[in-house]
Amino acid sequence: MELQQLRYFRTAAQMENISRAARYHRIPQPSMSKVISALERELGMPLFEREGNRLRLNQQGRLFLREVDKASNRVENELHISMKN
Repeated sequence: MELQQLRYFRTAAQMENISRAARYHRIPQPSMSKVISALERELGMPLFEREGNRLRLNQQGRLFLREVDKASNRVENELHISMKN
């Protein structure tokens, strides 16, 4: 699992749309889809319910997003503390 995958996942979850998330990160939509699919394969579970172009986090996706947010906040706090010293 790579940090970039988690960033892409987080954006797709917030926007509920792969195409918009891809535009936000300035990557092609097929690349964004591949990253999300690879993350789901690596985790061994789907994270989204797909409804046409729209994505909705399923229960596993909501739990995973919470953990990604917690980890991201910890990293940001650690960086902030280390930059103060």
